[in-house]
Amino acid sequence: AMRLVLLLAVLLLARGAVRIPLRRMKSLRHRLEEQGLLEASPNTLPSRVGSKFFSSLTGGVTTEPLENIMDAEYVGAISIGTPPQQFLVLFDTGSSDLWVPSVDCSSPACVGHERFDPRLSATHQATGQPVSIQYGTGSMSGVLAYDTVRVSPISNQAISLSKKEPGSFLTHHAFDGILGLAFPSIASSGTVPVFDNMMSQGLVAEDLFSIYLSSRTGSFVMLGGMDSSCFSGRLRWIPLSAETYWQIAVDRIIMRGRVVACPRGCQAVVDSGTMLLAGPPRDIATIQRHIGASEYPSAKKSLPDIVFVIGGTKFPVPAKTYIQQIYLGYCKSGFESITVPTELWILGQVFLRQYYSVFDRAHHRVGLAPAAQQC
Repeated sequence: AMRLVLLLAVLLLARGAVRIPLRRMKSLRHRLEEQGLLEASPNTLPSRVGSKFFSSLTGGVTTEPLENIMDAEYVGAISIGTPPQQFLVLFDTGSSDLWVPSVDCSSPACVGHERFDPRLSATHQATGQPVSIQYGTGSMSGVLAYDTVRVSPISNQAISLSKKEPGSFLTHHAFDGILGLAFPSIASSGTVPVFDNMMSQGLVAEDLFSIYLSSRTGSFVMLGGMDSSCFSGRLRWIPLSAETYWQIAVDRIIMRGRVVACPRGCQAVVDSGTMLLAGPPRDIATIQRHIGASEYPSAKKSLPDIVFVIGGTKFPVPAKTYIQQIYLGYCKSGFESITVPTELWILGQVFLRQYYSVFDRAHHRVGLAPAAQQC
């Protein structure tokens, strides 16, 4: 892998916290519905969210769960190059790479989004090194390059530029690319992730970042700090059980006071890039039996919370969050089965909308506290 050479910024801004607003875009569900593709999508777009965390399921290639972002897309703006070219990206704690479409990409998924033109950037450094990332419902392939990335302060950064995005699914998403916030150990080509560069260049006051996701407005990711006005009570700190993804141990999962999953403990990944709550098929089947067969919105009032017990603390997720309206008069649960070699849960946006989350690189831990309704 090519060793990253950091180019120090001409203007090194004061250490601080960078608050990046996240826009809750028109959902993928609505965009598919408008194009008459909604009912066909679940059958034509296979879900392989588990392959993101166990690359052996896809021949050793790192994957991303783009297929799960159905009801909401939280995207934020960054810019790349000099002068800056702006992109909307998904801030993803479940991956470590930064990629955006290249102007050389003619795939439908690229044409419908902003594309980076390296010829217009005075700070661009091409490498010619190929990059390929496989998705559960598609893929991207392109080249590795280096350029200036502005996420409020200036950080010079390795980026992947897609030249091909086969298939049609990425066409319908609101974001142009992805900015990964996981650990360097899972980055492609041995490159250094964005937040690691920010830490090494002294651009953040603290070696942590935090995320607030709201069903209303005001969602954000804060690089280098946290906002205590956006949560109630105190943060519960959970040590990491692995430093690849943001992986933690779960004690058990209960509904109506009974253990329904993870009776002897299990592992979970806190993943802002996944919409749903995903777990082993047997556990999901048990939970679905507790939820019952009703699929109508009115059923949400009588359904129980699902409670994740983590580090001895209960983190409930109410039915109004895990039951999602798909279209008029019809709902489905926000749970998905994943088949992986070990008992793993993925705590996606359904969970994160309930809890302000702090990802602490300095102390190898995740902090969770009930999110404020407005921030």
